[in-house]
Amino acid sequence: MKILVVGGSGFLGGELARQSRAAGHHVVATYLTRPGDLDGVEWRPLDVRRREDAAALVDAVRPDVVVNAAYVQADWVTTADGAAHLALAAAAVDSRLVHVSSDAVFSGAAVHYDETADPDPVNAYGAAKAAAETAVKAIAPQAAIVRTSLIIGDGGSPQERLVHGLAAGWRDGVLFTDDVRCPVHVADLAAALLELAASDRSGVHHVAGPDAVSRYELGLLIAHRDGLDEAALQAGTRAASGPPGPLDVRLDCRATQQLLRTRLRGAREFLAPH
Repeated sequence: MKILVVGGSGFLGGELARQSRAAGHHVVATYLTRPGDLDGVEWRPLDVRRREDAAALVDAVRPDVVVNAAYVQADWVTTADGAAHLALAAAAVDSRLVHVSSDAVFSGAAVHYDETADPDPVNAYGAAKAAAETAVKAIAPQAAIVRTSLIIGDGGSPQERLVHGLAAGWRDGVLFTDDVRCPVHVADLAAALLELAASDRSGVHHVAGPDAVSRYELGLLIAHRDGLDEAALQAGTRAASGPPGPLDVRLDCRATQQLLRTRLRGAREFLAPH
């Protein structure tokens, strides 16, 4: 299978490219500023904000599957318009599309959200992700849209880097106790995305871990695993000091988990000290 990983130089994109290559697939991965360093991957520059560039690349590669893992939180054009550009490009060459979305499309008012829940974003990033979903559904109705949560790994994720910076004292800030998510391990998420890519499943799927933890508890788990000073992590609340955003958002992934061979582990499991 030929797979085009858009955003392949990012944290999730890199794991998607690595697993795809390990499975023997022909992997083409895109980057915006700097290519990744995975052997056996064909790297191509792409700015998804440019519709003509997305169309030209997908037409040239002719992939069986396009996995869109590209986003920039502060940039509507990349996150929303870029998703539409890729959907149009994939549809033009009859490539399957797997689009990575986010639990940021929800406000947290309902707390628990399954795949049938309608987006009700409360900040610009959530609105961009919701707009991207709408565009993908309209342009490529056979696409799989995968909502996920905080993505954690074995080091290197933005959340892990933040915790290390706070514990070492070279980052300022607090970890919110009222901001609850269902973190997922990057390897589990990538494996689930590739399973869905190889299937004919369409529509919305939720892929996150079963453990609901606050960002503060998540920080403590990371610190404990990595031998950091847990006392250096300061607790706070998004309601009091943070930027606007959803609070308690828990993705119900049971329906999607039943479709997958990949077991989605919870944060308390995958962050347990080895």
